[in-house]
Amino acid sequence: MRAMADRFYDIMSTDPAAQELFDLHPQPLTAIRQKFFEFLCGWLGGPQYYEQKYGHPRLRARHLPFAIDIKMRDQWLHCMYQVLEEQVQEPALKHELRQRFTALAHHMINQPYSA
Repeated sequence: MRAMADRFYDIMSTDPAAQELFDLHPQPLTAIRQKFFEFLCGWLGGPQYYEQKYGHPRLRARHLPFAIDIKMRDQWLHCMYQVLEEQVQEPALKHELRQRFTALAHHMINQPYSA
């Protein structure tokens, strides 16, 4: 999980396709990397580090201060899909994780759809 969380933020901070997403994040990324690692552990069925420290993730509510539209969702998924391609070898697991992350990212949208 640590490698996944770190690689996600490495991609986001260096890939021009994710620049707007990167700009939403406070710098440095040290604390957010740690929180993302803790969240991923619990969300994927491991130890509940995030919940033990901060309570229920309430992920959408915690992200309401940030304008998340389809473009932000797609930038986030761009980074996560690259992580999965690099780090998950087993096709069925990769497919399942893509579905879960896609649903999660879509749930985070809090801005109206634009035509």
